[in-house]
Amino acid sequence: MLSRTTHIAVTEAARPRVLVVDDEPLIRWSIAEALSDNGYTVVEAGTGRAAIQEAAGLSDLFNVIVLDLRLPDTDSLLLLSRLQELAPRARIIMMTAHGTEEVAEEAYARGAYGFMNKPFEMAAMASLVNEASRASIA
Repeated sequence: MLSRTTHIAVTEAARPRVLVVDDEPLIRWSIAEALSDNGYTVVEAGTGRAAIQEAAGLSDLFNVIVLDLRLPDTDSLLLLSRLQELAPRARIIMMTAHGTEEVAEEAYARGAYGFMNKPFEMAAMASLVNEASRASIA
């Protein structure tokens, strides 16, 4: 018989994992809350460096990475490539308040799974993360 603590740990480990990378705490929190409510375990990172540390430590455990295009410490398209190396099974969704068609095309060319312009509805983000999570398992 599993103890309550063990049961929680096993249940938590079985939930799909998402890394949310954004330097704006309120946006990170909002996305994390919406995804947690949809059954995901969410890890947050506020910088490119923190995202790399999380991905390096838990690379096989992330199903989806939600990555802001503009971070203060890195070029996120380069970060996109680095995160793909560290977590090759994760699907990466780019998000930005400064998106253009050219930037979206470049992100897709580099292997992004999805691209969302801010502001967006949390339901739309959750739907795209659900789709990406299913694709990461397949």
